[in-house]
Amino acid sequence: MLPDAPVPSDRISRIRSGLPDLRVDAILFLDMKNIRYLTGFTGSDGALLIGKDQKTLLVDGRYTRQAQGEVGDVAVVEYREKADGIESALMDSGIKTVGFEAAAMNVHSYLKLKSKMKRVALKPISDEISAIRTVKDETEIARMRKAAEISSRALTDVRELIKPGVREKDIALELEFRMGRCGADQIAFPTIVASGANSSLPHAKPGSRRIERGDVVMIDFGSVYQGYHSDETWTVAIGNGENRQKEVYAVVKEAHDRALEAVRPGVPCREIDRVARSFIESKTLGEYFSHGTGHGVGLDVHEAPRISTQSEHVLKKGMVVTIEPGVYIPNLWGIRIEDMVLVKEDGCEVLTKMPKGFTVLN
Repeated sequence: MLPDAPVPSDRISRIRSGLPDLRVDAILFLDMKNIRYLTGFTGSDGALLIGKDQKTLLVDGRYTRQAQGEVGDVAVVEYREKADGIESALMDSGIKTVGFEAAAMNVHSYLKLKSKMKRVALKPISDEISAIRTVKDETEIARMRKAAEISSRALTDVRELIKPGVREKDIALELEFRMGRCGADQIAFPTIVASGANSSLPHAKPGSRRIERGDVVMIDFGSVYQGYHSDETWTVAIGNGENRQKEVYAVVKEAHDRALEAVRPGVPCREIDRVARSFIESKTLGEYFSHGTGHGVGLDVHEAPRISTQSEHVLKKGMVVTIEPGVYIPNLWGIRIEDMVLVKEDGCEVLTKMPKGFTVLN
C-alpha cells in the first residue's frame, strides 16, 4: 500500500482565491469526492464550508472521530441534522452569500436549507467547481498507476476463462474477484464483458450469453486504489478473427493511436475528439462511433475534462484522461480500445497495461 500523504494546503487556498470571481463569501461542498480531495476525509456523508477565514467540516456522530483523525487543521463540527449544522456554522460568521455545488444538492435539500437561512443567499455553482480536481499531483498519479496495474494483473489472471462456452457474467465476476485479491479497494464501475452482438452495445451488462467461436469480446474494467480509479477497455476476437473484424479493429486502433499522438498540454479536448472521429469517419464508419473520445479519471471514474465535440476544456500537464474510440455495428459486434493516459509536458504516458494489438484467443 502506498503511504498516506497529507492533503496539499494549496487546494483550499485555490478555492479561497476564487471566491471573489464567483462573487460569494464562501462555498458549501456536498460532493463527498470533492470533500475528500480538499480535506482527506473518507466518510460517506458530510458537508464542507470554505470561506476566507473559515474551513469547517460538518459530520454526524458516526464520523466525528474518524474526521478528526483525517483532516489535519480543518475544524470538525458534529451535527444531528445536516441543515441545522450548516445553519449553525454560518450563524454570526458574517457570510452573506454562499455558493453551493448545484449538482450535489437535490431540490428537497435546497428548499430545506433555504428555509433555515433567511439572512444568507444561496448561489448555485457548477462548472467553476468541476475543474478543481483535473490536474493530479504525484500522489494521485501514483495511486492511479497502482489501480491500473491491479486491473491488468487481474485480467491477465482470468484470460484463460475467455473462451467458447464460458458465460459473460462468470468472466466479469471472476475478474472483479481477482481485482480485489490483487489489492483493489473496490471495482471502479460494474465490469462490462460483452460478447458477439452484445458487444455492439457500448455499455452492455454481462449476462448469461456463452462465448462462441467467431465472437468479439469487449471487456471494460477498472479498479479503485486508495480512492483513485483506473479505466481500460480490452477487445479480443475468439477463434480465427474474421477479416472484417481485423479491418475495423485496425481503424479503431489507428484512431486511438492518432488521438494519443495529439495529446499534449494546450490542446483543446475537442481537437483530440476530432482527430479520432475524423479518421473513423474517413473509413465510412463514423455513424457507428456514438460517444465521446474520452474523459477525465481520478476520484471519480468519469470527471472533468470531457473529450468530446462539445468540450470547452483544454489539456494541461498532470491531467489523467481516457482515449477510447469505438465502432459498434448493430446486431453484429463492437470494438472499443481504451487506455488511460497522463498528460506530460511533451505528450502523454499510457498508464494502463494491457496490450492493444489485435488479439485472437482460442
